[in-house]
Amino acid sequence: MDKQKRTRVLVIAGLILAALLCAVIALARGHTGGRESIQEAMKDAVLHETGKVSLFGLVEVNPAVAAGFVLTCILLFAALLIRLFAVPRFREVPGKAQLLLETAVGYFDGLAKTNSPHRHGFLSFYLFAAGVYIFLGTLLELFGLQAVSTAGRSISLPAPLSDINAALAMGLLSYGVILVGGLRANGLRGAGAALKDFSLPISMSFRLFGALLSGLLVTELVYYTLRLSFVIPVFVGIMFTLLHALIQTYVLTMLVSVFYGECTEPHAPKEKKQKRGRAAVKDAETAA
Repeated sequence: MDKQKRTRVLVIAGLILAALLCAVIALARGHTGGRESIQEAMKDAVLHETGKVSLFGLVEVNPAVAAGFVLTCILLFAALLIRLFAVPRFREVPGKAQLLLETAVGYFDGLAKTNSPHRHGFLSFYLFAAGVYIFLGTLLELFGLQAVSTAGRSISLPAPLSDINAALAMGLLSYGVILVGGLRANGLRGAGAALKDFSLPISMSFRLFGALLSGLLVTELVYYTLRLSFVIPVFVGIMFTLLHALIQTYVLTMLVSVFYGECTEPHAPKEKKQKRGRAAVKDAETAA
């Protein structure tokens, strides 16, 4: 009896969801009018030509720039609160919050030690900072923080790294860390090893920008098509955002740690070659 009831409940729930989905699609098809076309909506999502915001009343910037300032202030304030109130209360047996923080720190510290066992002090700090910024910056768009554009429209702040300038800045900063680390560890040889991969900052930047932008465009496309934002847009937005946050955080931190380890790997000094004449003399003396 229990199995039959469960089967009936599952069948009824499936039929209800299917009916709701069909109704949403039908209503969306019948309601395709709007202020702007899908081409204009997608173009504005990339270039932000009509959706700029005022930064402190001084200059008009892309919404991603304002999102970057908001995220930086949030992270600095959260770090201050954790240092003042959470860290002094840490115990030998960690609670949930302490365990979560220690797991995140331990992951990036282990990543740095594994890929750069010789020099990983500063690398651990950078990987943690970059990883947290990418992960939380990508999740920022899920909260739907609102801002007023210069045109008087209400817009949601996107992920900071969905702007090509922010992605390039992150890529160049990561490359600078690799270059300086190689220079400090092995001098000009380490710097030369980093300079060989001159395309690294471009590849990291465009990989990060392309991944986050693709998620933004897919979400915009779904929201534009299904105007009621019911079931499918919410699911697509959350899944794309979470996947991009995890994947891009892992990819960039892994690339930085691997290249940093290659550039800072110590080189054994070359042994001086012995002259053949002296070697022959010693061999003769030994034989005698």
